[in-house]
Amino acid sequence: MSGVSVAVAPRSEPDKTTTAGSQHQEKPHRQLHQQRQQPAVGGVMGSLRVIELQLVAFIMVFSASGLVPLLDLIFPAFASVYLLVLSRLAFPSHGHVSSGAQEIFQGSKFFRLYVIVGTTIGLFLPLAYVLGGFARGDEHAVRSATPHLFLLSFQILTENVISGLSLFSPPVRALVPLLYTVRRIFVILDWMKDVWLNKTLPANAQLKDVAWFWFGRTLAVANFLYFSINLFGFLIPRFLPRAFERYFRERDEVHSKTAEDKRSAASNKSESAAADKKAD
Repeated sequence: MSGVSVAVAPRSEPDKTTTAGSQHQEKPHRQLHQQRQQPAVGGVMGSLRVIELQLVAFIMVFSASGLVPLLDLIFPAFASVYLLVLSRLAFPSHGHVSSGAQEIFQGSKFFRLYVIVGTTIGLFLPLAYVLGGFARGDEHAVRSATPHLFLLSFQILTENVISGLSLFSPPVRALVPLLYTVRRIFVILDWMKDVWLNKTLPANAQLKDVAWFWFGRTLAVANFLYFSINLFGFLIPRFLPRAFERYFRERDEVHSKTAEDKRSAASNKSESAAADKKAD
């Protein structure tokens, strides 16, 4: 699970019971308060746009480099269409959900540390590995790790986009990391095969070449272990059931509220009819 969410507190309405004189006195104070708040809000939203733009830049560079196989290039389009179909036909949203209620799973400090470790292993270190491969002229290392980075960038971007849209229900949002993680595990297996079976060290390799060689091997294994544990230990047994539980609870609440409104309307109608008969 990954992504960025921004919660902006609702703007409070001015007190309409104040007199015109008091409104005139409070207006400069409100303007000053809004001017102080704008840089903070703008900074947060600007940071979000920078993150998404960076991900889009990564995706475009990886796509144009020719280092991503055709199947991995097609997969994000397939996943996006599949999620849209599910959001319309299988798991439609029950309406607008407040930004504070968007989180499906609220973890502890240990869980946040677990996510930070996953971000480091899955994103930052592979990115450093690819950039280091470009610098060293190691095309084999770049070609091995780029598909994983491409899919992970698309996953994070997709999570960021749909997390703020009420169109997507909790099960659909939970399926984003699940679908991408399943695909990336197969990609990481190919990465491991490349660095463990298809790459060898020369007999007179220097120490830095040996360190780079084993860094690539260790990084591939670390990614495989982390995302396998993430898939079979968290996403399937905990995250996905939590999303479905929340979805069906919200659906039951909507149905019960609709039934209650219908009963209330029928009761009011019968009472008004009885009052009309008494008036006659």
